[in-house]
This record gives sequence, C-alpha cells and structure tokens, in this order.
Amino acid sequence: MSTGAIEVRIENQLVRFVPPTPVDQDSVVAQLGGQQTGGVVIKVLDRPRATLVIDEKGRIVVHGTHRVEAARAAARELMLRLGLDDAGLETELGPVVASFEFGQALLVESLVGDFGAGSAHYDERLGCSIVEDTRHNLTLHMWPNGRCVVTDARHRNMVAMAAVFWKGRFKERKLLIDRI
Repeated sequence: MSTGAIEVRIENQLVRFVPPTPVDQDSVVAQLGGQQTGGVVIKVLDRPRATLVIDEKGRIVVHGTHRVEAARAAARELMLRLGLDDAGLETELGPVVASFEFGQALLVESLVGDFGAGSAHYDERLGCSIVEDTRHNLTLHMWPNGRCVVTDARHRNMVAMAAVFWKGRFKERKLLIDRI
C-alpha cells in the first residue's frame, strides 16, 4: 500500500483462531510431531509456511504470515491433518509487524525526547531510535538509513498514517537529510 512516497510492507500478522471444539495438544504431538514446550505445543508447517502455537485452551496462534488468508490456510491445514472440521473457526487479529522507508537518511541520535505525540530514545545496542507513538498506539524503530520497523500496530493503514505523520514531524525539526 502506498501512502504518498511511503510504502508500508506487512512483515508479520499475528492471528489467533478459536475452533468450536478446542484442539487437543496431545493429538498435535502424537499425530503431527508437534513439540510440547512451556504449556503450549508448537508445530511448524512447510505448506503453507507458518509456525502454529496451540495454547492450553486449544486455540491456534499463527506466526510467520503476512496475510490473514495465509494464516487461515495454516490453521485449516492443522485441523484437517487432525481429522477435525474447520467450520466455525473464529478469527482474532493480533498485532502487526510492518516496515517502511522514509527515502531519506534520519539523524537518529538527535531523535530523543518528547515529540508531543510520543517520546523517543536512542538505543545504542540496536543503533536506532525507538519512538513510542501515543497518537497511533504503536512503536517505531528507526535507523539512520531511514528504514523503520513498526511493532504493536493493529492495521497497515495505521502504520501508513504514522509514517506520514512522523515524516512531517522530522522534516519540521530538520532530522531528515538527503542521502549522500
């Protein structure tokens, strides 16, 4: 999706599926080779490519997909392999991990303090600034090359709005520079 000059890419969409009858963790281990760990069972699928986590309530959490349709296909595949009907599978959307680029270098070490719609600090270990965006209710990790990774987002459009908003703020404060 393109917003102005900023294109947002969804890297991961966390989705949980609630089947009408809970998925039995022991069946996933015995029949499909799932791995029991810390109260959950993990099953990695090759097709569709995804990591499934079956929690103690028999719900299926799908990691590693960027589209809800792909996550549903993974949950459906698990249920069909177990001989279960996938009818009535309820979908609950979780947070999105997304990325975008400003198209300009960013003075991340100067990106600290209160910005009105969020606060920022520089993380030396990661070499980026982290903005806790209270306006859009998400977290942005921003690197000097203008690349940004967004966590805790609820929707691609919210990430796009945040990208445009913060690009404007950074231009006003002369924190964006042309790449050399």
